[in-house]
Amino acid sequence: MRVSRLMLNTLRDVPAEADIISHQLLVRGGFIKRLTGGIYAYMPLLWKVLKKITLIVEEELSTKGCLQTLLPQLQPSDIWEKSGRWKSYTEGEGIMFSLKDRQGKELGLGPTHEEVITHIISQTIHSYKQLPINIFQIQTKFRDEIRPRFGLMRSREFIMKDAYSFHANENDLQSTYSEMRNAYQNIFSKCGLDFVCVEADSGAIGGAASQEFMVTAESGEDLILISSDGKYGANQEKAVSIIEEGELLEIDEPSIIKTPNQKTIDELCNHNNFHPSQIVKVIAYLATCDNNKKYPILVSIRGDQEVNDIKLSNEISFKLKQNVLEIRKISYEDIENQGINNIPFGFIGPDLSDDLITKSKEWEKKFIRIADNSVKDLKSFICGSNNKDEHKIFYNWSLINTEHLICDIRKAQLGDRCIHDKTQKLKECRGIEIGHIFQLGTKYSKSLNATFTNDKGIEENFWMGCYGIGISRLAQAAVEQNHDDLGIIWPVSIAPFEVIIVIANIKNVEQTCLAEEIYQKLLENRVDALLDDRDERAGIKFKDADLIGIPWRIVVGREASSGLVELHNRKAKVTESLNVGSVLKKLSEEFNT
Repeated sequence: MRVSRLMLNTLRDVPAEADIISHQLLVRGGFIKRLTGGIYAYMPLLWKVLKKITLIVEEELSTKGCLQTLLPQLQPSDIWEKSGRWKSYTEGEGIMFSLKDRQGKELGLGPTHEEVITHIISQTIHSYKQLPINIFQIQTKFRDEIRPRFGLMRSREFIMKDAYSFHANENDLQSTYSEMRNAYQNIFSKCGLDFVCVEADSGAIGGAASQEFMVTAESGEDLILISSDGKYGANQEKAVSIIEEGELLEIDEPSIIKTPNQKTIDELCNHNNFHPSQIVKVIAYLATCDNNKKYPILVSIRGDQEVNDIKLSNEISFKLKQNVLEIRKISYEDIENQGINNIPFGFIGPDLSDDLITKSKEWEKKFIRIADNSVKDLKSFICGSNNKDEHKIFYNWSLINTEHLICDIRKAQLGDRCIHDKTQKLKECRGIEIGHIFQLGTKYSKSLNATFTNDKGIEENFWMGCYGIGISRLAQAAVEQNHDDLGIIWPVSIAPFEVIIVIANIKNVEQTCLAEEIYQKLLENRVDALLDDRDERAGIKFKDADLIGIPWRIVVGREASSGLVELHNRKAKVTESLNVGSVLKKLSEEFNT
């Protein structure tokens, strides 16, 4: 390809709408063009990157026996209603674009395809003899992001690879899950990325287990906790750890103390010489579920710890057998709207009375009471008295006459000791999610009544797995991880071109002829080469070459008459003066290793 035919349009200034470096560089390099918020055109340079990523994915999955297909983007609402996800995906802060056709039937633009593939397999596969099956597609997905941002990282239209496996039993699912994890590691390694695999929350997809693949980058949206030895890693939403021992409160006669205007843990400790670990902090939450009910929740946790809202939401979902659409702290507005009366914020105890809940049809009449593991073994503690400006001291759980669900709802944090090895501590880094794999179990096959006949002639629900890779997100994540002050540094395997040939002076016949000779020889050797044949100053060409990040640059300049050119390695920043034969030999060795 010649630059004069490439429609290359680079920018020197940083675009105002681009917040992170990868977004800035993709816009400046002419890789993407913004149509509106969260919607981008993939220009020729980026399309070549995406095709190379796609080829790596397709080749790796083919070796695992996966079958490629293409599923409809328009999906009928009825199969989503069967799975119980239509409301959560379309109402409130739902992410599915929905519409009605001319017959009045509701449809959604697919953000994911669990329902569709389960419906199709249920009509196609009927016997255990036809299992297992692993089927994948690569296509455009749609999500109505509340705040589309960061370019392709959080867009409303994006390219994704999603695969779905179907099995006769759980063991077979786990075997395929392990194979897919290995395939993902191969894919991301071949894409030239530094990545980590971490335990993750399954979120709206659901399932028993899931893992995320993260490209480590300072701008990553996700906080990852990793053990010092590298044997454990998890998204903070999922991470577990050993809590440090707190300062024990002596056992004494239970009493009530006055604590005027001491609503926060810090205020309470500073005025009374308490330690936060001696306090049972009680927080009131409100969960809204897809049965349109609102559930008031009281959470008890040690005063020096924080609640993990994702863990809390999962525990509520499991207890109620309902999907939690939203979970948030109860506010003064809830009191004003007559959902709950006179809650003593800052002085709440674990035994706050259910009588405070009004007789609203939308509200459940009793608190769901949850206590984190951090407080379950406290023999003496301080907590709110449920009256303004008062706290209880030297209390214990036998004096709190209420039942609590005991579970882990605590945020693991930097410096915590690791579950697998107490001598190891958690460290933090930020990551960009590029892949996610799930063991779905029978969640979707049960709700959509998708069954097969087992070896005993009995109808059973399929066991399912789900495996996603954000193709367009991966491309930008690669830029976020591979750049310098001059521009992008693409990994060779996914670069739009492997080599760029820059003619320093297009009017110099010797330079032009030598560049054309090199260009043709590279093409003959199946090297993906780009020839900058523009009538521009050499400085402009060098800046553009650095900006668009082609891994290798051949500069044909003043020494062309001697048959010498400069070979520059963009990543290593090493430049050599070589003859044409040596250049071709070196590049051949580089690309065939």
